[in-house]
Amino acid sequence: MKKHIIGGVLFCVFSFLTIQNTYADDHQPPFKGGNYWEVTGIKTEDGAGLKYSKWLASEWRKSMEFAVSKGWLESYSVLYNVHARADEPDIYIVRQFKDWASEDENDKRRGEYMEWAKKSMEKMENESGDRAEYRTIMSTVLLQEMLPRTE
Repeated sequence: MKKHIIGGVLFCVFSFLTIQNTYADDHQPPFKGGNYWEVTGIKTEDGAGLKYSKWLASEWRKSMEFAVSKGWLESYSVLYNVHARADEPDIYIVRQFKDWASEDENDKRRGEYMEWAKKSMEKMENESGDRAEYRTIMSTVLLQEMLPRTE
């Protein structure tokens, strides 16, 4: 009889510990949020791929390197859609960052960028309009990397 009581007590203790662990796991999602990935799909006009690529490799890359040096971006990439169908982007521009900036931080960054770029807002807007003649922004999505919890 004593064996049964000890066995029963041990069963209850281990069952209780198991229930607690299961209950604790139910309060933690299996993933935690990581970096944000902003992906912009670009369609270039026939014969304009080289022109746009040159701009990406020069001016755009310099501005991305500036943002990385300031810690605003973690990384950036340009991906080509090798077998793009008619309704798909030819190029994907990817920017990876950790956190959203506050409005005050965005104002600060805009000022630093404008000082670095040595261009007015009007000049930059006109340059963007010029690129619209040979490229179309099809979409932009914001994705968040999901990292598995290991705790």
